Amino acid sequence: MRQIAVTRRGRPRDRAVDQRVLSAAWGLLHAGGYAALNMDDVAERAGVAKTTLYRRWPTKDHLATAVAAEMLGEVPIPDTGDLRRDLTEFAAALAASLDRLRIAGHSGGGVSAGLAAELVAAAARHPDIGELVRAGYAQRHAMARARLERAREREGLRPDIDQAVLIDQLAGPVYYRILITGAPADREYAERLVDAVLDGAFLAEEE
Repeated sequence: MRQIAVTRRGRPRDRAVDQRVLSAAWGLLHAGGYAALNMDDVAERAGVAKTTLYRRWPTKDHLATAVAAEMLGEVPIPDTGDLRRDLTEFAAALAASLDRLRIAGHSGGGVSAGLAAELVAAAARHPDIGELVRAGYAQRHAMARARLERAREREGLRPDIDQAVLIDQLAGPVYYRILITGAPADREYAERLVDAVLDGAFLAEEE
């Protein structure tokens, strides 16, 4: 996901201010979850004026989404020439990043979707957040499809495989576990998931 902020004309933004705000906001989210995030407290902790804060992030939802984007960063798909290994790395990294959001505010971990669910709701409440989040996912899916296309050309991935569906089959269960069931989405699960998704997906496997 990209960082969510309000774009305004004028002098360039001070990145140091952004980092102080995001750090302060994450401290509150990590300690107490979404309910603990308060714009006044963030401004005080970060040492910035509330007007500065609201110019960048007009609502608590915008700020929380920006914190998540900063914390999650990119989840690239490696290209080692071994699609099974590369997709496992991708699924495990995606699960780990989402799990950090899930446990925010839960001292004992827990199975609640927590902050991850709140961010999904924020994207539904605010069209601008939803648009940016969807654009981020579209970019990630484009990278995944490029990796699958290279696998088709070089590694024997079947040409009739629906690449978009394959990506959905890989990422969807990870989100389902984080947001719905609360079941572990660790590396062992990532390996089993990729094995299931790629079952019969290579030409050599049909011989």
